[in-house]
Amino acid sequence: MRLTQHTDFALRTLIYLAVSDAPRVRVADISSAYDVSHHHLTKVVQKLQRAGFVETARGQQGGVSLARPPEEINIGAVVRQLETVDHLVECFHPDGRCAIHGACALPRALAQAVEAFMSELDRQTLADICAINTDRLRTSLKLS
Repeated sequence: MRLTQHTDFALRTLIYLAVSDAPRVRVADISSAYDVSHHHLTKVVQKLQRAGFVETARGQQGGVSLARPPEEINIGAVVRQLETVDHLVECFHPDGRCAIHGACALPRALAQAVEAFMSELDRQTLADICAINTDRLRTSLKLS
C-alpha cells in the first residue's frame, strides 16, 4: 500500500510539531524544513485541524500546535482520516466491474492485507514514532 503525498505531509507535520519546543509553529517553517509546497501544506494543516489533530491560531503569535499530547495521537487514526484504504482495486468499489467478480479471492486477500497494515499503524502513537530519535529529528529539522 502506498500513502498519498497528502498523508505523508500530514504525518511529517505532526512529527515536526511533536519534536518542536515552540508552543506554535508557522506553516512556513514546516514547509521550509521539509522543502515542500507551503500552499499544499496549508491544505494538509486545515484537514488535520478539522480532524482534531492540530489547533491553529492566526495573528502575530499564531501558528499550528498539536491539539493533544503525542501519546494520544494514533497513527492509524490519522491515516484513516486522510486515506481511502477500502478501494485498493476496482472490485472494491461499489460500482466496480470485474469479469471474475464473485469467483476471485483477491478482494478478500487484499482486504486482509489492508487490515494488517492498519492494525500495525493502530499500535503506534505519534509519541512512539518520535521517541526513538527525538534528538536526531530535531537536528535534521534544524530545531536544536
